[in-house]
Amino acid sequence: MKLGSLYRTHFQNNLFMKLILLFSFITIVTIITFSYLMFRSMSETVINRELESQQQAMQRVNSYISSKYDAVHMMVEGVYRDSALSAGVTYFLEHPFQEYIQYNLDQYYRNSNSVWSETLQYFKNKMEDDEDISNLILYSSGQQTMYEYNQYQQLKVRKTDVVHTYIPDVMALEGGNITLPNPWVRKALDQWNTHLFSLRLQLNDKQSLTNIGQLLVFYNSDSIWKTLIDLKDTLKGRILVLTTDGGVLFDSLGQMYGQTYPDMTAINSFYESSELVNNQYMTKLTQNKGGYMVLGMISQEEMQASYNGVRNTILSVSAICILVAILFPSIFIIRFARRTNEIIRFTQEVKEGNLTARIHDPKEDQLGQIAHSFNDMLMDLNQYIDRVYKADIKQKQTELMALQARINPHFLYNTLEVIRMRAISQGAQDVGEMIYSLSALFRSFVHQKAIYLLKDELEACRLYLELFRIRYKDKFSYTIECDFELSNKKVLQMSLQPIIENYIVHGLRTDQMDNVIRIRAMRCDEGILVQIEDNGHGIAVDRLEQIRASLHPDAPEGQSFGLRSVHDRLQLLYGSPYGIELQSRDGEGTIVKVLLPDIEEKES
Repeated sequence: MKLGSLYRTHFQNNLFMKLILLFSFITIVTIITFSYLMFRSMSETVINRELESQQQAMQRVNSYISSKYDAVHMMVEGVYRDSALSAGVTYFLEHPFQEYIQYNLDQYYRNSNSVWSETLQYFKNKMEDDEDISNLILYSSGQQTMYEYNQYQQLKVRKTDVVHTYIPDVMALEGGNITLPNPWVRKALDQWNTHLFSLRLQLNDKQSLTNIGQLLVFYNSDSIWKTLIDLKDTLKGRILVLTTDGGVLFDSLGQMYGQTYPDMTAINSFYESSELVNNQYMTKLTQNKGGYMVLGMISQEEMQASYNGVRNTILSVSAICILVAILFPSIFIIRFARRTNEIIRFTQEVKEGNLTARIHDPKEDQLGQIAHSFNDMLMDLNQYIDRVYKADIKQKQTELMALQARINPHFLYNTLEVIRMRAISQGAQDVGEMIYSLSALFRSFVHQKAIYLLKDELEACRLYLELFRIRYKDKFSYTIECDFELSNKKVLQMSLQPIIENYIVHGLRTDQMDNVIRIRAMRCDEGILVQIEDNGHGIAVDRLEQIRASLHPDAPEGQSFGLRSVHDRLQLLYGSPYGIELQSRDGEGTIVKVLLPDIEEKES
């Protein structure tokens, strides 16, 4: 109910509110659409920038690994370019280590040429030149022996016969690609660092081109960070270096070193351009010569975090634009609406009878002209009322005073008779209480109030009923109900008490023990409804019709003086909608409904 009234007041019947809402809707939709398009454009720019930054990091990683791949190949090519070094390497791999040492000592004394130093020192120098090498291994296929330089550049000789290890079988496989270190080689070297990647190349006899062994180099994967040192704190997402079978050679997050990437099918399903796969932006860079790939990944959540600043800026700017675009036109419309509502408000005041109302609008626009015309009309109307209606109003006031004068003596005589009968029947007992109630009633009649309220009239009824409750003990009771918000409503004095008196005189059944009269004051659409209901004698049908006819304005005066006086006074003062309505059933009781105007007044 309240929502419907609110809608009709502020929206359905408010043209200016409709204009503001329509303009606001168009403005908000336009700004939101423009902001969304701008956000899409700027977010794509941020995404492309982040992907380009990651691609640059991937290029650095690829260049680093490619350089290590080229370094190992150049190491082998350096052996082949030097005939003496090539001969020393061949002899070294084809003979036991003791014979190789003896052979080189003989060559040294015979030719003063340190072939031994040339052979092993060559690889040791290479390892010294590259601090990223963790292990450098020379494997002799014929001797099934590994010669290892560890990270401390110490030479260790390890036998790897086929009976105790699979290393000969591993070394027999074709190499040339960058891979994870073989677990059997790890076991033989006791090297379990997972942050390694390896490259194995064959060593052939330069003369016969037969395979004589393998060169195996382990690189530390953590050294890749040297190429990314300036991006380590700003690098978004994740960079992986994978072998062709999914082995993880490098992980920028440090979580999957030495493991197998779980979803190689998805990786192999897209080309090197950046694509969104499983809620991640993926970029692939394949290196054919080393048999590895560099994979870049950025999750959608992390990418969104990158352009959250852009989003917040756009939202802030959009909110400010919406506020400004709506605020200033709304201020203008609201000022115009306020002037219009002022005219409507004064029109309502005139409708309610305030003919002294005036509109103070000095402007000369259309609304100002309406205000001036309205004021001129009121002046003419007041002059007409002065000429025509004042005499009629005075006449009605005279009639009202005459009716009022007839009520008080009538009530006084009836009350004194009640006290007399009480004194005769029971002596002086309880008379004090009755006299007190009666004196309170007289006081309210004699000392007239400037403003008479509903609560005052109900109190007068209560005092009157209290007299008869004392008289008819155990036979008579009453209830008075009134909403608190109605108690300060202005009413006509003696508008309810004569009806109560009428019940006591004509309706009370003195031979019964359950006499009850109920008085309820409630709000209705037309004003204030006071319902007086009793269970007394009731009124016969013929008599009820006579009483109703006597309430008509043109009916001659007769009996039912109390009801007629209340009804006439209400209609004289407030008009025909107000007055008394009577319902009754013979032997069952009577209901009198009194309709009063809703006039708010504060007691002075």
